[in-house]
Amino acid sequence: MSAKQHFSTRRIGMTDLEITTLGLGGASLAGIGSTAVPEAQARATIARALEVGINYFDTAPQYGFTRSEHLMGDGLRSHREGTVLSTKVGRLMKPFFGQRPADFNWTGAFPFDQVYDYSYDAVMRSFEDSLQRLGLNKVDIVYVHDIGTMTHGVEGNRPLWQQLETGGYRALQELRKAGVISAIGLGVNEWEVLMSAFELGDWDVFLLAGRYTLLEQTSLHPFLTTCIKRNASVVIGGPFNSGILVGGSTWNYAKAPESIMARVHELETVCKDFDIPLPAAALQFPLTHPAVCNVLPGPRSPQELDGILDWWNVKIPDELWTAFADKGLVAPGTPLPNGKTA
Repeated sequence: MSAKQHFSTRRIGMTDLEITTLGLGGASLAGIGSTAVPEAQARATIARALEVGINYFDTAPQYGFTRSEHLMGDGLRSHREGTVLSTKVGRLMKPFFGQRPADFNWTGAFPFDQVYDYSYDAVMRSFEDSLQRLGLNKVDIVYVHDIGTMTHGVEGNRPLWQQLETGGYRALQELRKAGVISAIGLGVNEWEVLMSAFELGDWDVFLLAGRYTLLEQTSLHPFLTTCIKRNASVVIGGPFNSGILVGGSTWNYAKAPESIMARVHELETVCKDFDIPLPAAALQFPLTHPAVCNVLPGPRSPQELDGILDWWNVKIPDELWTAFADKGLVAPGTPLPNGKTA
């Protein structure tokens, strides 16, 4: 594989930011799950992404409990010109002492714990803390991270949403207006909360994980159609639905139920009929929607990134997409990469 790849770019909302349609997510590099990622390997993955021409990188304080931001800052510090970097707010980090719980989801995490806070002061502090950890004087995009009922429950989310409504959103607006950041949005796993966010005001871009993939198009209406009307772009995180579309057994960060396994088997059967790897179809599928500007996988190594690039470069025949639609494997109204609609 040649070092430099050709990536088309798409604009973030109405901003001046142009990002490559393939990005690099920073959660896996920080050791999400039970697999540790050595620091040298993580840095090499970032370097490989830069080498092949990827210009969009995403991180967050939660990823490895500040580990990802340190790694991403080290990797990008000498390459900020021409790159676009996003991080997140909503969690403040405090020093942690003691034993992590058995179900702690980060291997090799730094010694910090999280406090959820979406208020004005917390957003401003979180942003400043991120700059310190990154070792940078600027971030391009800031997302409100994991607000919603999936993370906090219905009752738990109410006071947090009030914090965002009465202060956090204003903080982001001020940062954007001052030119300190170029774009604001939310980074979540549920599209419903993004519809509520539109009631607060205007946003440039949303990072939505797992809800618009080859396996699931639940966000098609009304969310993605609203994004087009409101000039908001969408980054699709988790294009493999946390592993199930690349041969794993995990969906939504847990063991996939039988119904999901059966659906994946149907998708895979169609792909085999056309001799196309299922991950290649999954990776390329979301970008057909006009609201989507980027697909954001999370490789753990340069080798995994090269595998993603192999899938990225697979030429997929139009007939494959038609077959998915004919078999009812994508939702009605879904734009297909062959220019048609399911």
